[in-house]
Amino acid sequence: MEARTYDYIVVGAGSAGCVLANRLTESGRHSVLLLEAGPRDNYIWIHIPIGYGKTMFHPAYNWGFYTEPDPGMHDRKIYWPRGRGLGGSSSINGLIYVRGQAEDYDHWAALGNRGWAWKDVLPYFIRSESNDLGASAYHGADGPLSASSIGAKHELVEAFIRGANDIGIPRRVDFNTGDNEGVGYYQLTTRRGWRCSTAVAYLKPARGRRNLTVETDAQVTGVRLDGARATGVTYERHGATIEVAAGREVLLSAGALQSPQLLQLSGIGPAALLARRGVPVTVDLPGVGSNLQDHLQLRLMYECTKPITTNDDLHSLYRKMKIGLQWLLFKQGPLAIGINQGALFTRVLPESKTPDVQFHFGTLSADLAGAQPHGFPGFTMSVCQLRPESRGTVEIKSRNAKEPPAMQPNYLSTDLDRRTAIAGMKLARHISQTPGMAPYVKSEYRPGPTVKTDGEWLEFAREYGATIFHPSGTCKMGDDAMAVVDERLKVRGIRGLRVIDGSIMPTLVSGNTNAPVVMIAEKASDMILADARS
Repeated sequence: MEARTYDYIVVGAGSAGCVLANRLTESGRHSVLLLEAGPRDNYIWIHIPIGYGKTMFHPAYNWGFYTEPDPGMHDRKIYWPRGRGLGGSSSINGLIYVRGQAEDYDHWAALGNRGWAWKDVLPYFIRSESNDLGASAYHGADGPLSASSIGAKHELVEAFIRGANDIGIPRRVDFNTGDNEGVGYYQLTTRRGWRCSTAVAYLKPARGRRNLTVETDAQVTGVRLDGARATGVTYERHGATIEVAAGREVLLSAGALQSPQLLQLSGIGPAALLARRGVPVTVDLPGVGSNLQDHLQLRLMYECTKPITTNDDLHSLYRKMKIGLQWLLFKQGPLAIGINQGALFTRVLPESKTPDVQFHFGTLSADLAGAQPHGFPGFTMSVCQLRPESRGTVEIKSRNAKEPPAMQPNYLSTDLDRRTAIAGMKLARHISQTPGMAPYVKSEYRPGPTVKTDGEWLEFAREYGATIFHPSGTCKMGDDAMAVVDERLKVRGIRGLRVIDGSIMPTLVSGNTNAPVVMIAEKASDMILADARS
């Protein structure tokens, strides 16, 4: 039986894949098959913002990966949640809408990636969004993805902001102008109290198009190659193995962990690794799976002097009913916001020219992100280094596509990363002791007052540090020997194959990664359509 043929096959219906499915089918000229290993996004807690906690460990909607034992983290295996299902990680993430610093993108361009400077990518950020701040030189008002400001001010977040002001960090309203420095409230990817994932923003409006086919529960096992050309993919669905052909291109949008995995399984990657795993080498591309970067999350937790936290809301039947009604009647309150409200970007090292740490301030505390809240009034100051030097790897363990790859982040493996982590945690404690914040601090629950020296701070980071869910860089864009894709996101040495997701970032952006991945897919769709016309 002859394989079905589509102009474009998109692998992964996540933050990038849903954008591609929409933009490539808009004109009606091109047929697109969108393949997603997970299910449809029918679970109610995907769509209610605070449902982040319900999906953190959900086996159907979360891949639930673990890293290899990390020597920099006491040989712990770190839990890495990744979205599984329509919307991908945009359906289960913390909803934060942040683009990063202008300098991040100018650095990409300086590395040899023409067309990726801030001035080049800003129009795609604008095109993608419908921002309640209104149309401006920095924002769009009629794009698919909603970016919403947090309307109601929280007493505890206001205290955090005053505390940062006390030490000279200015208040900021907009963290998406290319300069993030300051403290304030995040914008969220929500729309009228509901999560606005890329499945909602981009895929839902396109589902009725005759030239778009979407298949869920379809796990791609490899890219089909004819010599140095990608001709389609093989995938498994409901126990059957299926082959489909791509008349124009195969577009990998499986994310920073699974896009390199699929390349390696298809014979595109480091020759020595592929030989060890028994995979015939088509293209020896040493950079596939290298350059792994992530933001390490270091969470300082405090017991609050007042019962005004989300912990208190969730441990009281009356208050749970109250916030439930708030959401049902007005689409407001804690259920409409999620976990983190307070934003802070600043510099902690004297040599840093732009913010080098980011805070997520949440009116909730728990031993693990997404776990059961503590029984006391609690809040969390989560701090992460923005531009880590540590680099890790993603490598297949076998030829079995269903076996997760070996992920080794190598957290805290450089002196800069260790110094930044220590300085960031010290800053969090300093803010907790300011006149603006101190009246709300009953005690420091973790790490606790016994941690004082740099060595003790570093030990705390190694024992309790975890991901803040931003793995990136494993199929990096560039023109050096370790680059995997060129500036048009085409895989080197293979025709008809591109990678379009967070794995193409040569260096990690200074902030959350969802909005940048949407931008990458918006820009990629224009490049793909331009190439089709020519």
